[in-house]
Amino acid sequence: MSKDTTSEHLRAELKSLADTLEEVLSASKDKSQTELEKLRGKAEKALKESRVRLGDTGDVIAKQTREAAAKADDYVRENPWTGVGIGAAIGVVLGVLLTRR
Repeated sequence: MSKDTTSEHLRAELKSLADTLEEVLSASKDKSQTELEKLRGKAEKALKESRVRLGDTGDVIAKQTREAAAKADDYVRENPWTGVGIGAAIGVVLGVLLTRR
């Protein structure tokens, strides 16, 4: 799963949860006890499903982060001087940016 797909999935999941909870809150004023219990059940179900999906998305993001870190580690081990050069360049850029403040 790509980063963009994961981000879009996460946004869609949060929007769905927000919409369901918004429906429950706005409808709770004019509903009977039975209808409120149905809406509450729907909200609880949406929340549980969202937690599961968000947990899965978090696992995917953590896996992608570990893979990226491993690739960066392998690259630096294979090309140590390039890694030193990149680190020095980042240090210079950060130094210039921080001294401008």
